[in-house]
Amino acid sequence: MKNLIEYKGYVGSGEFSQEDELFYGKVQGIRALISYEGTNAAELMEDFHVAVDNYLELCQKEGKEPEKAYKGSFNIRLSPELHKKIAIYAMEHDITLNSFVEQSVENNLQQYIEPLLNN
Repeated sequence: MKNLIEYKGYVGSGEFSQEDELFYGKVQGIRALISYEGTNAAELMEDFHVAVDNYLELCQKEGKEPEKAYKGSFNIRLSPELHKKIAIYAMEHDITLNSFVEQSVENNLQQYIEPLLNN
């Protein structure tokens, strides 16, 4: 997780090519290919910012809406048995399936992921 960078709501990867002696990455979570590189971490960050800014500027010039990653909607696949258990639980507790999944993810995020991000 420490190899991710963020700017203006976009999340990018950070990799290193030993062969090329170059840091490189691309914006994650969108279809458009936005890549960047640098010979050190500072250059990588600078080129990431420039690449995102260029993408946003190009979208504005072309009158297109920039892609947004992580819109808050994604599909999950469950076994029919688990789906049934969740549906019954949700009905019994007068909540939606979406609310149940959101609460479950939030609980796991707090318990497992946030301590990793804070290290």
